Amino acid sequence: MIEVSHLTKKYGKLCANDDISLTVGAGEIGVLLGPNGAGKSTLIKSVCGLLRFKGTVTIAGFENHSVQAKRLLGYVPEFPALYPMLTVTEHLEFIARAYRLENWKEYAEELLARFELDDKRQKLGKELSKGMQQKVSVCCALLPRPTAVILDEPLVGLDPHGIRELKAVLADLRAQGCALLISTHMIDSVEENWDVTYIMNRGRIARTVRRTELDSGRRLEDAYFEVTEGEKSGESEAKE
Repeated sequence: MIEVSHLTKKYGKLCANDDISLTVGAGEIGVLLGPNGAGKSTLIKSVCGLLRFKGTVTIAGFENHSVQAKRLLGYVPEFPALYPMLTVTEHLEFIARAYRLENWKEYAEELLARFELDDKRQKLGKELSKGMQQKVSVCCALLPRPTAVILDEPLVGLDPHGIRELKAVLADLRAQGCALLISTHMIDSVEENWDVTYIMNRGRIARTVRRTELDSGRRLEDAYFEVTEGEKSGESEAKE
């Protein structure tokens, strides 16, 4: 569903993403895990068509810049970018018109209720807290019922209820066959529900971990620190 092949993104001489390939299938939750500065957000923005890059990215077989791909893809950015003078309701109406959705209001009501935005309908974007803006961003991304969803640090800024509901929504989408790619550096936020994890370090995929291949008793956190701390240890030995 989400396929990235030999993606390279450079900023001048800096190589932010170096020959990255990954796949997240229908009904899978893929995790992009790595420390700050590993290149996760650059990769996410490239996959969503916001940056130019070398390589190929397809969504359900469609090139990621195509109209077909954009109709299938939902994106929740790390920093919500709401229109300051539109209300919560108007944001949803804007998405519905942009995607030419029909019979969308019932689902919009369901999303607003799940994320406790019922009483915020007439609040302007600029009047909302960071957490509330994040919830609206999630609702806008999910309203077109995408078959692939990409989320960049989606739990940052959410309150406990919002975190619980977003996790429940992601589980529901996975069960419906949606492909989900979640970028984060917070291991505990994804530990309980994932299928494949790509551990990034220094702009590259350092290791691919599938849940089914993880040894009994081992956690995703163990694999992560093996990669990140192992590389640091190797560097120290090289310097010595």
